Order: sequence, then structure tokens, then C-alpha cells
Amino acid sequence: MQTELMPDSHRRRAVCATATFLVAAPAAIAPPSAWIVALVAVLAMAVAILRRPLVPVSPVLAAGLVAVLSVAADIGYPGRQGLVLPWLPFEFASMLVLVGRVIRRADVRRAALVGSALTLALMALPLRFTLRLPQAVLAPSVVAVAMAMFPAACAVGVGLYLRANDDRRARAVQRARREQRLEVARDLHDFVAHEVTGILLEVQAAQVSAYDEEQVRELLDRLEAAGLRALDSMDHTLQALRDPETPAAAEPPPTRVHGLADLPELVDRFLASGPVGGVLDLEPGLAGTAPREIEDAAYRVVLEALTNIRRHAPSAGRLDVEVVRTHGPALRVTVTDSGRRRGSGGLAARRPGGGGTGLAALAERVTTLGGDLAAGPHAGGWRVCGVLPLRPDPPRPGRA
Repeated sequence: MQTELMPDSHRRRAVCATATFLVAAPAAIAPPSAWIVALVAVLAMAVAILRRPLVPVSPVLAAGLVAVLSVAADIGYPGRQGLVLPWLPFEFASMLVLVGRVIRRADVRRAALVGSALTLALMALPLRFTLRLPQAVLAPSVVAVAMAMFPAACAVGVGLYLRANDDRRARAVQRARREQRLEVARDLHDFVAHEVTGILLEVQAAQVSAYDEEQVRELLDRLEAAGLRALDSMDHTLQALRDPETPAAAEPPPTRVHGLADLPELVDRFLASGPVGGVLDLEPGLAGTAPREIEDAAYRVVLEALTNIRRHAPSAGRLDVEVVRTHGPALRVTVTDSGRRRGSGGLAARRPGGGGTGLAALAERVTTLGGDLAAGPHAGGWRVCGVLPLRPDPPRPGRA
């Protein structure tokens, strides 16, 4: 199929079951030969109503099977011609739907093959009645086939029209994505590459020139400001790329799943890379006890908070990371910083509920897991607090 079909809903399955039962019910009081045409009509209706057949075959193959069985019933039906009429309209209408659907959604080769088979079976369907008339006259069969050609041609035309619309829509999406990629490439060149080039030039100049302490401090301030501007431009670029209708839970999972046991290394590495002092308060024995997705989300909460501190408040004097188990049971992860000092570097002040793409995506991921994420000012600094639910587990010895 060209497009991915959604699974059938319970309502659609219920409609299919009801319709097929009502169509097949009259065969219970008819001669046994009527079951042949009744079952073919019921099968055609089921394949036409459901997006996916109940048997493990593709929808296109199921439609082709309907065409083969319909032609076989035209040739081998042994009963009276009058028994054909009660089920003929249902089979005819179902095959019209199948012709349009196959031509619209199947790949080119299958659309041509199965669509042609369905169209021929649809045009031959009236012959099941006319060839069994008491008088063997050719005229009724010719008229019936000619009358069936018009709705069959309409079904083919509708399928081709919808297929052309789908192709145009797909090409338009591809063009829009290509233009967006080109625009992102221009933005990266105009803004991010410009800032990175400036940083490289400053570093190269520093390698061949002698700087005193004051000049070194000014150089580092310029490098920090340029790096932060580049990160800010990258944030705007990622914001434009991110699909607002796609939840964070649908994004590709990380290559490595982190846990609470990785937090000490993460915090130590952060504290060693700058002037910020702080402490990690991780409840003893907690690492490795929560589900992997919960521990990974907790690690990401701390990682995102530390990243924002480095960007917005690199001169913060104090950092506190607390990971404890609370009632619920739940895992509470809190990261608090003392805020940036006046006149220090960093991006613009953070706004409550603002955040970049990382914090927004993290909030969606935490919400998907049934938790809650909050970020905002706290005691002159900033606090990020995530609460992640834990599945109830039996109490351990020595723990309340």
C-alpha cells in the first residue's frame, strides 16, 4: 500500500460484523446453492468495510481474492438465477469501493494488476444473472455489461483522481521539507558558523600574541559571549525544525539509557568544569530500584537543568541536586541554583514556563510517564523539579 492504514476501530469492526450478518442471514432459509453467492458478497463487504483484513494477508491481496472468487462464482454457480439477485447489489457496491481504494493506495504494479482484475470482475458480475435466463439471448448480457461499465469507470476515475491528489500532496511536503532544510542551512551558516568563525579567529590570534591578565579576561568574556550566542541561534533553529504536533514520547529513544547511578559522575563533571560549587543528595540504595524509563527521565531532568545553568547562570555560586523517594510512591528530582551574579555572562534571564526546546521536550516526556515537571525562580536563583511516579513494590527490610 502507498500509505499506512490505521488499525480498525472497534466501532468499524462492529459495523462490519452487523452488516455481514444481516446480508448473510437470508441464506439460512434459501437453498444450499445460495450460500455460494451469499458468502462471496459477505467477503466483499468485509474487505471493503475493514481497513485491514482479519486474516494475515495484505488489503490488496484480499481485494484480489475477492475478484477471483467473484469470477469463480459467475462461472460455477449451480443454482437458479433468481437466487443471485438478493446479494448482487451488495457485492457490486463493495467491489466499487475496492476498485477505488486499490487504485488510490496500492503501488503502481499492484494497482494496475489488482485494479484491472476488480474492474473486470465488476463488469462481469451481471452475467451471473443474465446468462442463466430461460431464453439464451445475448442482448440482455450486453446491455447489463454496458450498464456496469459506467459505475466501474467512475470508480476507476475517482481512484485515479485521489491518487493524483495524494501524489501532489506528497510532493508538496517534500518540497516544503527541502526548502526548510535549505533555510536551516542558511541560518546555520549566517549565525552559528559566523559566531564559531569569530571564536576561532580569537583563539588563533591568542596563540600568536601575548596577552596580559586583563586582556585574557576580556578575551574569555568575548569567547563566552560568542559561544552563548551560537547556542541561542542553534536553539531557534531547532525550535523551527521541531514538529509541534509530535509528542516527545514519539521521538527516537536515546542510544544509551542512563540511570540514577550515573548522576554522581554527571554532577562531578559539571562541578569540575566551572566555578560552581554544589552537592548531590542521592538517597542511599535508591539507584537501580526504579524502572529504567523512570531513571533515565530523572537523569535527563538533572542533565537539562545543569545545561541551562551553564548557559544562563555560569557564575552561580551554589548548586543543589536532590533525588529522593516520596509518597505515592514517586521519585522527586530537584535541581536548584543560586542564580547568576550581576554583570556576569550568560544568555538572557530565564522566564517561568519559557524554556527552550530541551525543557519543553523533557516536560512532555515526563508527562507521558505520568509525572510532572516544573521550572521557575526560587530564592534568587532557579529551580527545576520533576516528580516521576513509581510502580508500587513490596516494602524492603528496614524501609517503612
